Amino acid sequence: MNQISCKVFITKCCDPYKNLAAEEMLMRYIQPGTVILYLWQNENTIVIGRNQNAWRECKLEAFRAQQGKLARRLSGGGAVYHDMGNQNFTFMAYNELYDVAKQIEVICQATRKFGIQAIRNGRNDITAEGKKFSGNAFYSTKKVSYHHGTILLSSDMVKLNEFLTPSKAKMKAKGIKSVQTSVINLCELAPMITPRKMRNALLTSFAEVYSVELEYLKDNIFDLHEWERLAEHYSSHKWTLGKLSDFDQHIKTKLSFGEIELQLSVSNGIIQNVVMYSDAINANWVKAVKTKMIGSAFKFDEINMRLSVLEMDRENTEELLCYLKSAELVLE
Repeated sequence: MNQISCKVFITKCCDPYKNLAAEEMLMRYIQPGTVILYLWQNENTIVIGRNQNAWRECKLEAFRAQQGKLARRLSGGGAVYHDMGNQNFTFMAYNELYDVAKQIEVICQATRKFGIQAIRNGRNDITAEGKKFSGNAFYSTKKVSYHHGTILLSSDMVKLNEFLTPSKAKMKAKGIKSVQTSVINLCELAPMITPRKMRNALLTSFAEVYSVELEYLKDNIFDLHEWERLAEHYSSHKWTLGKLSDFDQHIKTKLSFGEIELQLSVSNGIIQNVVMYSDAINANWVKAVKTKMIGSAFKFDEINMRLSVLEMDRENTEELLCYLKSAELVLE
C-alpha cells in the first residue's frame, strides 16, 4: 500500500460562510491517498444541519439581535453553537481512506493529552465524564467523504442554552431538561486548556495516529474568486433559511434515528412537492426520500414501493415507512 499523505489546513478566519466555503473547496482540492485535517473557528454563530428548519432549531431573531450569524452546513445532524471557545475540525479523504473510527481516535488521543478520558458515544458524539464535548456530522460524495465536528473548550454556555431550542420531543427522548445539562466545556476538567493548545494537541495526535509527517496547506491553493462566490452562497437567504412553501399535509414525529418533519403539497392525489426537515445524520438519505416521494400518488402502497428501493440507511427507511403506515393520514 502506498504511503498516506496527511495534510493540514488551519484558518484564522472566523466567518462561518467563508469557512464552510473553504471546506467545500478542500473537497475539490483533495487528491487520492491523502487525508486532510481542517481546523477552524466561527465567531457567534449557530450552524444547522442541511435538512433542518432554522425557525424551529433556534431563537433566530433574538440571536441576530446580538449580531449572531446563522449558517447551514452540507452535512446532516443537529444545530450547534460556535464561538471562539469552540474548536471546529474536519477530516476529509477519498472514500477508500475515510475511516471515522481512526479520525475520532485523533480527537480522543488529543484530549487525553490534557488528562481527560474521552470516549466515543454512539456514532456522532464524544464524551468526557458522561457529558458531550464534541458533536460530529458527516457528508459524502461518490469519491470523497468528510467528518466534521465541534470541540467545546470554553464556549459560552449561557448563549448556547439561551438560543438553541431543541424540540420537546427530542429532549423527552434523550431524557434531558435542557441543552446545558448534556454538554461540558473541557476547561471544566482541565483549566489549562485553550484553543491554541488543543490545536497543537490535535496536530500531534494526527501525526501519531497516522504515523506520518504533516504537510501544511495555505489558502493560495484556492481560486479566490470561486471561494468568494461559494461564501456568498453559504450566506444567502435561500441557502440558510430556504423557501417556506404552502403544504397540504404536515407530518412530524421523533424516530429512533432523529426527528422527521414532512410537509407535502398534494394536488389531484399526486405529491407535487416535499419539504423535509430532519436532524438525521445522513443528509443524502433525506434528499433521496424527498426525491422518491415527489410524483408519487398520495397512497401508502406507492410511497412504500418508491422508498423501499432505497439502498442507503434501510433501517431508517423501514422505520419511516412503519410510522407512515400507522399514522393518522389521509393515504387513500
